[in-house]
Amino acid sequence: MKLYDQLIRFVELKLGPFAGKIGCQRHVTALRDGFLVAMPFVVVGSFILILSNPPFAENTTNAFGRTWLDFIAKHRSVITLPWSMSMGIMSLFVSMGVAYSLARSYKMDAIGAAALSLMTFLLIAAPDKGGALPMLYMGGTGIFTALISAYYSVELTRFLARHNITLRMPEQVPPAIEASFSLLIPVLFIFMTAYPLSLLVQGSFGMPVPSAVMALFEPLVLASNSLPAIIAAVMLSQLLWFSGIHGSNIVVGILSPVFLTNIAINASAYAAGQPVPNLFTQPFLDFYIAIGGSGATLSLAILMSFSRTVHLRSIGRMSLLPGIFQINEPVIFGTPIVMNATFFLPFVFVPIINATVAYIVTSAGLVAKAIAVTPWTTPAVIGSAWGAGWMISSSVLTVFLIILDLVLYYPFFRVFEKQTF
Repeated sequence: MKLYDQLIRFVELKLGPFAGKIGCQRHVTALRDGFLVAMPFVVVGSFILILSNPPFAENTTNAFGRTWLDFIAKHRSVITLPWSMSMGIMSLFVSMGVAYSLARSYKMDAIGAAALSLMTFLLIAAPDKGGALPMLYMGGTGIFTALISAYYSVELTRFLARHNITLRMPEQVPPAIEASFSLLIPVLFIFMTAYPLSLLVQGSFGMPVPSAVMALFEPLVLASNSLPAIIAAVMLSQLLWFSGIHGSNIVVGILSPVFLTNIAINASAYAAGQPVPNLFTQPFLDFYIAIGGSGATLSLAILMSFSRTVHLRSIGRMSLLPGIFQINEPVIFGTPIVMNATFFLPFVFVPIINATVAYIVTSAGLVAKAIAVTPWTTPAVIGSAWGAGWMISSSVLTVFLIILDLVLYYPFFRVFEKQTF
């Protein structure tokens, strides 16, 4: 227990406060909230992508499959347009959402900040070509550029305002008009800084800014698909949860750019009929690692539902339905699991074991990698198949992991049951 006490003390006194400060930091909060703005468009775009790629072989003789394939072949451009206008331009939504959230935290004009961020992004990522805006970098490959555009435009506007570099309007001018004119100077400074930088990067390196930014962040994206990186992220989240801090909000918030970049690259590869490259995505985390919520507690809720102790049986049955939909606050705080030494090992390490098993199986090609984003409240058995393009093998893996989690949680559940009997 000495090692356990030292670890808990470290989490409480060092890791927890530090993570709490990171989670409350305005730029991290803006990152998380900004990606929530893009999420509905990504989910709908993902659904359209799956709809336009039927899970049937081209030479299938199945009547339903044949009809679906023929219909898609005839109307593909019409059907895939919503995907292009949602998931295909997700960086636009991210740019506006992050800037809006950050500006609001500074009590600035949030709408104006979102518009300025969008202009900044388009200026460096989608230069006009023959009267048309290229969409090459409006999807997942422009995510990091969109973030930089949002942060830069808001912080530049704030810097100018703090140093009184702005247009002064008479008091009689309505606030809406004053806010509009206050953006003139920031717009001018964006043109004087971001645009020349874009031209410099293109002239010096022969690539647009988004390509250069992706080249800089490529090691991070590649590292995110490694098992050590996945385990580190999961362990950090679980340790924070165990100490009473919402670890998922912090870890997933920071990983959101990587998740969206990975899923967008996967979706584009899938749509083009190419191998899907990225493993670590939001569906991988939600439906393989955190089945039933952080700590993979769906299995624990199932065990508690059949407990001989009335108290635990009541908590288990009350927590079972929310757990199916990936909501596990009832079992975490009702048991409780937070700061409960009996459940420390399974709560922290069962998700890590899930991650390891899923990583091995997915890397071996036995289960498809995710190509679509699904709502995190989707039941895991359904969500895993949905995210992988309705591959039944993904649901089979999820069911296997639930059974494995039952086995792993069982001895600790029995110990706790005896303690409360």
